Amino acid sequence: MSVMNVRPTRPVRSRRRITGAAVAIAATLGLVSLSACSAMSSDGRTADGKLQVIASFYPLEFLAKEIGGDHVKVTGLTKPGVEPHDLELTPKQTGSLADAGAIVYLKGLQPAVDEAIKQSGNKHIADAASLTSLEKHGNEVDGHHHTTGDNHSGSSGDEDSSGDEHGHEGHAHEDGSADPHIWLDPVKYAEVAKGVATTLGKADPDHKADYEKNATALGTKLDALNKKFAEGLKNRASDTFITTHAAFGYLAERYGLTEEAISGVDPESEPSAARMKDLHKLAEDHHVSTVFFETLANPATAKTLAKDLKLKTDVLDPLEGITDDSRGHDYFEVMESNLAALRKALGTK
Repeated sequence: MSVMNVRPTRPVRSRRRITGAAVAIAATLGLVSLSACSAMSSDGRTADGKLQVIASFYPLEFLAKEIGGDHVKVTGLTKPGVEPHDLELTPKQTGSLADAGAIVYLKGLQPAVDEAIKQSGNKHIADAASLTSLEKHGNEVDGHHHTTGDNHSGSSGDEDSSGDEHGHEGHAHEDGSADPHIWLDPVKYAEVAKGVATTLGKADPDHKADYEKNATALGTKLDALNKKFAEGLKNRASDTFITTHAAFGYLAERYGLTEEAISGVDPESEPSAARMKDLHKLAEDHHVSTVFFETLANPATAKTLAKDLKLKTDVLDPLEGITDDSRGHDYFEVMESNLAALRKALGTK
């Protein structure tokens, strides 16, 4: 993968930080409160024998369900309508991590989850950030220097990023500055799916073949989605789109677009006056027609910018959660809606 020139961005962080000490206390309370049910499910299975899988937020919850199928019961830590960066765990949620059959998360996105998983001692952990390559993206990502056809694989998923092997430590996202939004690139998302299947297979060897088969089928669907985006975004009038926050850097790279974000990777960070001035000029110079906002973040700044420039507004969903306001019921439906919105905004023929 070629190296892009991107503006540096501040580390990804939650607006409501939870300290390591607080998580440790919550873990203790959670383990005590769950001691009764832990005795019954210490093997990480439900009463009817399904593998209990905990996923940190929607994109990984979707993967776990698609790959696990009827063999798993998946519980998401981030409820619908909650901005994932803001998540604070309850003692019950924290305690449940130790008893889960497997955990699927993305290190660096949710500090409270990172710390709780570290405390859990669980041995079957899939860290999505270790299953593909992460990059640093700023407010601007120019995808013209990226070869869209390449499959820039990270880990193949052969090494289980489990707690005993510390497979999820020491990656580029460790300093918190890498862009975590890998699920918005179907190619990277498929790479993560393979690694999740590997972790589920180690946690539940009896159904390993089924997990691998399901991951392959999901990969085929994601490949078709990738091709649909590549074809659908050809012959466009403009390459540049403006979004609320820098969630679409990998998507921009994949399809040769330029993302201009009002804020950085944190959706609630406030843009500077200089940044707003830059966006005014960029919108005029690159014939931008639309300012995108999203369902889980405050749209006020995006709508103000659009009003000042007499531009349209529309939704481009970063798919951090599915709500009643989402333009689709699952990952694929919302991604199709995103493609339609981009085609309209970029003036594709």
